[in-house]
Amino acid sequence: MKCPFCSQTDTEVVETRDSEDFNTTRRRRECAKCGKRFTTYERVENVPLIVIKKDGRKEQFDRNKVKSGMIKSCEKTLVGIEDIERIIDEVERELRSLETVEVESKKIGQMVATRLKKIDKIAYIRFASVFRRFVDLEEFEKELNKLL
Repeated sequence: MKCPFCSQTDTEVVETRDSEDFNTTRRRRECAKCGKRFTTYERVENVPLIVIKKDGRKEQFDRNKVKSGMIKSCEKTLVGIEDIERIIDEVERELRSLETVEVESKKIGQMVATRLKKIDKIAYIRFASVFRRFVDLEEFEKELNKLL
């Protein structure tokens, strides 16, 4: 590791700590030449997840797109941003545990909806109405009746 102060490549790790979720390792380093200390962070490079859209197009998984949809669905409900972040973390973790890096957008929507359904029915029905694209009022009514 190159020292950011003097560009010397001879540095020594003096302390190592893992983050709470064990996804990042923090290393305190000391330069052998100038003696200054600096911090580096190490994390595993994830293989990008590929989302297969309804029309067959493929794009890289974007947490922010999922988050944006969830925030809209959860407006004026008791679902907080911490809940939204937790759900996205769970979904992404589950997606990364699959045998493939390609996943249909429908599956992601189902995973999010299932988790929302457990914590807030209104947020669930709002999210489901967008991701499932109810064709008519009868479909929407059927889903509401399942909740009741």
